[in-house]
Amino acid sequence: MNTNRAKDIMNIAVMNFKVWTGDKETNLAHIEEYTVAAAKRGADLVLFPEMCLMGYDYFIDETIPMEQKIAVTETAQGPSVKRIEKVAKDYGVYVIFGMSEKMSEDATDLYNSAVVLGPDGFIGTYQKIHPFGTENLWCKKGETPFMFDTEWGPIGLGICYDSYQFPELVRYYVYKGARLYLNPTAVIEEIPNEGSREAFVRCYTPHLEYSVLASSVYIASANLTGYDNASYFGGGSMVIGPKTNAFGEVDVVRYIGDDRDYQAKMFIGTIDLSLAVRHQCTVNPYAGTPDFRPEIYKKFYEDLEEK
Repeated sequence: MNTNRAKDIMNIAVMNFKVWTGDKETNLAHIEEYTVAAAKRGADLVLFPEMCLMGYDYFIDETIPMEQKIAVTETAQGPSVKRIEKVAKDYGVYVIFGMSEKMSEDATDLYNSAVVLGPDGFIGTYQKIHPFGTENLWCKKGETPFMFDTEWGPIGLGICYDSYQFPELVRYYVYKGARLYLNPTAVIEEIPNEGSREAFVRCYTPHLEYSVLASSVYIASANLTGYDNASYFGGGSMVIGPKTNAFGEVDVVRYIGDDRDYQAKMFIGTIDLSLAVRHQCTVNPYAGTPDFRPEIYKKFYEDLEEK
């Protein structure tokens, strides 16, 4: 038996998470309780949405002074992370959740971050590389991709806008060996408008499906749901991935969750990561090399920088 082989079969939980705007204690309690519930049902990894610790709207609300946002923001070694870290260690699960982050207690720069915890405790944080729209008024841009090692191999992480408009990040992780990509997100449904649910699904789902089709990788996405403060979030948390078919072509299927379900709830299920063959980044037997050619693409970007 090859004990070094990465495991393939994994239980994942993703959340349609209803936040209480600015109420860190209530949100933290729900993160903690959902994690325990997921672990008791066999989850290996529990994924929560973007900015679920304090809510998304709290930080884009321009009537709240920046000094106040800085004051409520913790470091990755703060009490909120420590509290969920204990749960991750006690129950032997990976937990990922979104929060504002500062690098030191006296720092004034904030980041839109995702915290990664595991059975052995704190692993690290990812700072969103591509803040969306008004997020740029309160947070700085992150600079570094983030992968973490597990029994199932490396897992990649992006946040919301990173995942929908910048396929470079997913492909980078896939090339580095990831078979699973995590997307804590905060996608709004514009409910006063006719056809808002259809518009939400057309915006949200195809962007994630593209990464499955292009890279033969699993995508786990956890969204906020319901009203935060002014915004109404669309839920739709799910895990999608490659589908087996008779033609040997890449297709996509939803394994866990439902992009049309906006009820606050937990979705949990099992995936087989051996289906994530990462076809563009593994050796093409007819060419002897992968079809993905980063050395060529690097030249493209160097040309852009020269202009």
